[in-house]
Amino acid sequence: MKNKTSLLLQEGEACPSRCPDNSAFKQQKLPAWKPQLTLATVLSSFFLTGMFCLAVGVCLILAANSIREIQIDYSDKCSDCSKLRENSSNWNKECHCSVNFTLKEDILGDVFMYYGLQNFYQNHRRYVISRSDPQLLGRKVNIQRSYCAPFTTYQNGTPMAPCGAIANSIFNDTIDLLYTRNSSVIQVPLLKTGNSWWTDKNVKFRNPKSFNLSSAFAGTARPPYWQKPVYLLDEEDERNNGYVNDDLIIWMRVSAFSTFRNLYRRVKRIRQFAEGLPAGNYTFHISYNFPVSKFKGRKHVILSTVVWSGGSNPFLGIAYVVSGTAATLTGFIITAIHLKLRKKKTSFEK
Repeated sequence: MKNKTSLLLQEGEACPSRCPDNSAFKQQKLPAWKPQLTLATVLSSFFLTGMFCLAVGVCLILAANSIREIQIDYSDKCSDCSKLRENSSNWNKECHCSVNFTLKEDILGDVFMYYGLQNFYQNHRRYVISRSDPQLLGRKVNIQRSYCAPFTTYQNGTPMAPCGAIANSIFNDTIDLLYTRNSSVIQVPLLKTGNSWWTDKNVKFRNPKSFNLSSAFAGTARPPYWQKPVYLLDEEDERNNGYVNDDLIIWMRVSAFSTFRNLYRRVKRIRQFAEGLPAGNYTFHISYNFPVSKFKGRKHVILSTVVWSGGSNPFLGIAYVVSGTAATLTGFIITAIHLKLRKKKTSFEK
């Protein structure tokens, strides 16, 4: 069709009404790069790609293995509290438990505390969409038109703030870290702010505009499973309240897998913790609020360092190694096929 049209235009004959213009773009005559694939270019591409991926993968794996990490499962050690939380009528009763552990070596550098959940599926479609982004931006919206149901309003019509299943199921255990030194117990200073992304605090989450937070959330109520209203999530720091609370923001970033960890706190590097966590005896003091026994879940608390590639996650390094190995093997297979065919061609010519 293209050649026929071009021929008609060159001869000056009448062209059909739907004939494209005689331009380089519409006649597909633009200059283009047409690579000539040869054995040398194909093999060099495979081998160079393989070597690059293998080198990056090895570096990532070595970096991940250099991370110092301690992980403690406190699901069974806090079994009494877990049984108490199985009954929803006990939501207002406090329950505390402690877990002792020992650091045999110093953990130097920045130390991060995570909470980990196992067998908790945040990737269910109904759960993922159960939120109102306009509400989390501080706008006055009708949440009845959102996907927050059934966590939208109470029977008396009072709207929930924030609404939705994600916010209602927020992880609400309180974890303190205590250090025992010379028979004296020292509470490790932990930072609860600065753990979320800049875009979360400044773009995705904002509080309603008002002269104070309590009036900004007037006429709303806390979600059913919450113990405090949203404007009292952090009673020590007013800037860490409402929709811009770091714990809320991190929880609203749902996980793709049923086993995951979220950043909870950072060790403040002051006094005897200026270099990190010194070796010695420690205790996790936990205020147990988040029930997991009904869905056969597990809860962990993790202390970990980070490196240039991030936290303790060898998946990316393994993926690079597998990709590099596959590219290198493909290069060797192509080389073997080429040598075999060339040998057959040489013997045939003789």
